[in-house]
Amino acid sequence: MAGFRVPGPPVGGLRVVPHPAAMLVLEFGASPSTVEDGAGQRHRGSLVAGPGFGSGGGVRAWGEHVECVQVRLSPLVAGTVLGACPADLTGSLVSLDDLWGKEALRIREQLGEIPSWEDRFAFTDTLLARRLEARSPVDPAVAWAWNRIVAGKGLVRIDHLAAELGWSRKRLWSRFHSHIGIPPKSAAKLVRFDHAVHRLVAGESAAQVAADGGYCDQSHLHRDVMAFTGTTPATVLGEPFLTVDDRAWPTAEHPPKTHVSTDLGSVAVTDVGSRGSLRIRHVVETPVSETS
Repeated sequence: MAGFRVPGPPVGGLRVVPHPAAMLVLEFGASPSTVEDGAGQRHRGSLVAGPGFGSGGGVRAWGEHVECVQVRLSPLVAGTVLGACPADLTGSLVSLDDLWGKEALRIREQLGEIPSWEDRFAFTDTLLARRLEARSPVDPAVAWAWNRIVAGKGLVRIDHLAAELGWSRKRLWSRFHSHIGIPPKSAAKLVRFDHAVHRLVAGESAAQVAADGGYCDQSHLHRDVMAFTGTTPATVLGEPFLTVDDRAWPTAEHPPKTHVSTDLGSVAVTDVGSRGSLRIRHVVETPVSETS
């Protein structure tokens, strides 16, 4: 979970980079954000996007005086928490108003009345935990397959997963797609890309990333990055959605820092922890973009 404050309009907009998680954006600032989905449609306010949203590089976010809480939800809990069919969210953008109705407006108003980021995170944490408890979890066998894909950084053979489960490939495809929203092979490619692109941003060479990441060669890596982001491995390094990741979403490989100065502004971490199966991390970032 991360909090973002954007005081001025991003120069050229912020390119949305695909991620192997569902994204929930709870907006409450003076002006609503706008996301152009690449198909010519613009979406405003609080939004939900499925895993892989932004593939192709055509999705951009705009806004001025925007404040929001962004939550990355594992596909294992996203459908349950959001109250939506995972397949309906894959690679797409949905207004939270359409999913939650009047509750979405109440949440916006309540977040706007809360004075501190820490309390906003606590409010959101409680909200999502309550929704998780009220619904059934994902199929344990599907959860096992997803966790294997994530643990293997996408370098797993889908037929081996099916064999270990005692399922046919067709059954694994059907059950996985139903619960996660994307086929297992697509999930593996997305997870592999996510690890590769973050290693590139961390400064590792394309040759090393390609060799370690299961790509045939650098050309294969280049094509994958282009397919997901619409830009090359050399230019993707400066994308804001990637350069702030280790601050907004710290991991064991990239531990949180109490204060970091970057070209995008200063980042202050208030708390990092785990909230049960939602695995929520609390971070505040101000701002995420330049003003024009």
